[in-house]
Amino acid sequence: MKLHSAMNASIKNMAVTALRFFARNRTEFQFVTKLVPALRAGAKRRNKSEKSGVHIPPFLIASVSSQCNLRCAGCYARAGGSCGDEKSDDELTTKRWGELFTQAEELGISFILLAGGEPLMRRDLLSEAAAHSKIIFPVFTNGTLIDDAYFELFDSHRNIVPVVSIEGDDAVTDARRGQGVAIGLRRAISGLHARDIPFGASVTVTGENLEAVTSPRFVAELQESACRIVFFVEYVPVDEISVGLVLSEAQREELARRVSALKAGCKDVAFISFPGDEKELGGCLAAGRGFFHINANGNAEPCPFSPYSDINLKEHGLLEAINSPLFARVRAQDILSAEHSGGCVLFENRDIVSTLAE
Repeated sequence: MKLHSAMNASIKNMAVTALRFFARNRTEFQFVTKLVPALRAGAKRRNKSEKSGVHIPPFLIASVSSQCNLRCAGCYARAGGSCGDEKSDDELTTKRWGELFTQAEELGISFILLAGGEPLMRRDLLSEAAAHSKIIFPVFTNGTLIDDAYFELFDSHRNIVPVVSIEGDDAVTDARRGQGVAIGLRRAISGLHARDIPFGASVTVTGENLEAVTSPRFVAELQESACRIVFFVEYVPVDEISVGLVLSEAQREELARRVSALKAGCKDVAFISFPGDEKELGGCLAAGRGFFHINANGNAEPCPFSPYSDINLKEHGLLEAINSPLFARVRAQDILSAEHSGGCVLFENRDIVSTLAE
């Protein structure tokens, strides 16, 4: 119950903050004003379920595409086989995703983070999500596929929020994502800014770029481009070679200090740090505590970095997934509150999770 109340309070705070952010943006202010009743209704539904002994997480992460147009160095999805050059024949249909979005609203789930692969390769799916106006869909994208049609979609449906991936300056971004990607990304950011469409930025923090991506200069450049939320996500290694990019304990402490300073000094941008901010809520929020992950083929998983499942959403509903035996076993093992050395506690304890799934 304590976690449930804390998460509801956090969502309420986000809504109040959003109203302050967009007080001078008429379109966005009107959207947030209309959204507040939907957030309250979602919280009311979750409260009702909580009283009956069923904890409904307010967030979902949905990897809606198994295909990506880039080959980023150190990509966890490609390394794990959940992402490739070609579309999987086993992906959930747009119709089924629409049914799951409807179920999410009925349960009181207010935020569904769309990821991939590259989610913008599913135009049909983005259009379906846009129709579910009482849910906020942050879309985590590499930004290279944002064209006039997507500008129009983002502009006319403010519940679809583009969150572009950026690694730092152009040289660093191109080094990880491919030559010329930074130019395309900046073109997309300029287009969003010109149309007065607020967006977010997702920054993968490594031991190499920590100082650069948390510097006031870097954040100021994003802010000037109308970026209104920045996600700092600690890097999760894909192999023994990439382990060297993981933040050390001292660097994680430095990241926490820098993010706290940014929160205190920059009131026009919201900052979220994963997994750092989860500590205030008693540990990792995966496996249904605060969210769970649905992969492109419909498997319900504890999180994107823990690809184990005992239920598929092609045949089952969201409530069944939330109450899955695997999620219950993960929560019962106290893994989510365990200490870990970087990135993701479930990834670090993947052997245990794999055994629980079996």
